[in-house]
Order: sequence, then C-alpha cells, then structure tokens
Amino acid sequence: MSIADTTDATDTDTVVTARPTDAVDRRHIPAWIRFPAMVALALFLLAITKSVTDARDLTSPSIWGTVLRLTVPIMLAGLAGLWAERVGIVNIGIEGMMILGTWFGAWGAYKWGGWIGLGMAILGGVLGGLIHAVATVRFNVDHVISGVALNLLAFGGMRYLSAVTYGINRISNSPVQRSGIARFNIPFLAGGEIFGWKTPSIFGWVSDRDVAILSDMARILRGLCTGVSAATLIAFALVAVTWFVLWRTTFGLRVRSSGEAPSAAESLGVRVQPLRFAALAVSGAFAGLAGGYLSIVTTDHYQQGQTQSKGYIGLATTIFGNWRPSGVMGGAMLFGFADTLNARGKPESVPSLFILFTFIAGLLIVFNLYRRKATSAAAAAVVGGLLWLAYWRLDRLPESLTHTTPYVVTLIVLAVASQRLRPPAHAGQPYRSGEDH
Repeated sequence: MSIADTTDATDTDTVVTARPTDAVDRRHIPAWIRFPAMVALALFLLAITKSVTDARDLTSPSIWGTVLRLTVPIMLAGLAGLWAERVGIVNIGIEGMMILGTWFGAWGAYKWGGWIGLGMAILGGVLGGLIHAVATVRFNVDHVISGVALNLLAFGGMRYLSAVTYGINRISNSPVQRSGIARFNIPFLAGGEIFGWKTPSIFGWVSDRDVAILSDMARILRGLCTGVSAATLIAFALVAVTWFVLWRTTFGLRVRSSGEAPSAAESLGVRVQPLRFAALAVSGAFAGLAGGYLSIVTTDHYQQGQTQSKGYIGLATTIFGNWRPSGVMGGAMLFGFADTLNARGKPESVPSLFILFTFIAGLLIVFNLYRRKATSAAAAAVVGGLLWLAYWRLDRLPESLTHTTPYVVTLIVLAVASQRLRPPAHAGQPYRSGEDH
C-alpha cells in the first residue's frame, strides 16, 4: 500500500498523523480570494501612508521597479527553504547555493549569454543541494553544521575558481555577460508593445488622473509592470508551480509527509531518502536560480559578496510565510521593499515605515479582538503606539542606521509572526531510514 492510497493529495499539511489544529476550516475564505484581497489591502495601506506622510517614494514607479528586482532573489531563496523544510531538512546552506549560482550563472552568461547562464546557475545550485543532501541524508550530519560548512565552501571555492578562470586580478568579479535577458513593459497594463503596436497603459492613465489613493495604487502597479524581465515572470510562475506540486500532486504529498512523519510515511511505502535527495536538488535549483538572477538580471557580472546574506533573509521568509508559497512571496516583497529604500539611498523614507507598521498594528488589534485574544491585541497596541511615537519624534534616521533596515524588518516580522507558525513536525530532526523511531 502506498501513501497515495491512504489519503487524498489535497489534504492539509499533516498527512500521516492528523492533529486537531491541522483540520481544514471550511468557513475560511478561499486562498484564490484571500491572496488578491491581501494584495489590495497592502496597496491601500501604502497609498494611505503616502498621503499621511507625503513620502512620495512609497508609491514611486521607479522605486517599485527596483522592489520587484530585489524581491525575486529573496523569494526564490525562500522557496528553496520551503522545499527543503517541507521534506524535513533545514537548509542553512541556501546562501552557499546562491553563491554557486551567482558564479556559475555569470560564467555561463559570459561564455554563451544570459539564458544559458541561468541554466548554469541552476546546475550550480543543484550541486550545492546534493552536497547538503549527502551530508544530512546519507551521513546524518547535523543540518545546521552542514549548511554552514557549505556556505564557507562556496565562498572559498568560488574565490579560487575566479582566480583560476579569470586571473588573480579579477578574483572578486567576472567580465560582463555576452548578452543579457530583455526587459519589457506589460502590454495594456504599462503600455507594452504587441508586434510593434504600442498598447495603452491602464495604470499610467489612472495614475495621471491624480485621484486620491487610487492613483497612488496605480503608480505602484505601473512600477511593477514596467521594465520586467522574462526571468522575473518565470520566478513568479514558480511560486504557483511550487504550490501546485506540493499541494495538488502525489509527489508533493509524499514530500510533505516526509517532513511531518518520515517513519510513518516509510511504513506506507514512501522511499524517504531518495525523496529527500530529490527535494534538496529542487531546493538547490531555486537557490541557484536566485544567485543567477543576481549576477545576470540585477547586474551583468559576478561580484564577490553579491548575495549580501539574501539566502538567510530568504530563509526568514520561509518562516514568516508559514512554509507556504504565497506567504514566502508576500514576505519577500516586504523585505525587498525595505532593501530598496536602503539600496536607493532613501533614508528620509524609512520613518514613513513606522506609520505603515502602525496601520498594520491597528489591523492586528481589530483582528485579535475579533478572535478574543486580548493579550495579543494589547501587545499590538503597545507596538503601534511606540511606532507612532517614533514617527513623530524622528524626522530622519541616521544613514548608518538605514543600512540595517532590511534586517530589522526581518527581526520584527519574525517576532510578530512567531505566534501563528507551525513548521513541519520533523524538520531538522535526525532520521535514518529503516530504524524504529
């Protein structure tokens, strides 16, 4: 008997051993409605914040074009963490796999062009994923130790390969790529072209009308639809692919069962070890693609230190997103936005985030009161009050502090979200196939 015979592939997270908290509440709003509604709410809050603070950068199309480019690597790294932890392996080595992706991707783009470079980046990430799998699955090495070792190996190894391939004088960067990946505007939404015909721009028309709130929301959407790389569209499509594979296929059911109760899954015919190798290869592919995006799409060459700890932030989005693809995407957008204010040198815009988070705290107060969680509502009220006070007392943060904004946002979000998280039950725990657990 196989596990697919005992339960339907559309079951919730816990596949083999059911828990009361894992049961599906049919009264909940469907995901296909809930996610667009949350996106619309986020756009509305940003527009309101801009109106209150007059921080024009919050809705600037150019800023949001940069947000999109900085979001994709974090999102792909988050998906890498999701695939690994759903199968039961903690992947601290995402940073190292991204480094492999940046180097091999830039080398492939230098030799043959951008698309071949992305393929080479994926292969580099898969190599890192399989190294992590051999250590953790085959030899049962502690997952954190293996991941840290992989990060160190990738950093030193790519530095050595740069010296061998490009010479000692180019040890920290590579030559520029032979050809890049084209960017385009989305037709009808941002005035893109179809067979040479320039289509109207819906978001551009609305933003030019200067209607309160609505025009600001349109400016954000126009920025997200302008100068989009095909690689960006592929990355967001992979979010939907991940959801479908993990929650709507037998393979995904087996992956999730291996992260929840591997011994029970094995007793039902699931081959846990090969499955973990496969899932870590997929995890490495996502991390490698994230690195390749940095060295091919975000820039046009490899540079030492290019990942800038985005692998760790990506792992934070896995946790923040409650090990679900839509949550990973939302968290990546939040961290990408904070990173953009830092990268674009907009320290005067950072205090406006205090107002944004104050509004979010207000929503949390209402939500927790509705669910009769007085303690959580009180905590949200205290945090919201402190953020409101900080906004009115601080006109401008020192530039040295703005560089820490992405990491501070990471800590705040994880602290707030930690109360509702439920990781895969067996993630990070040692397991040997065939043993009685």
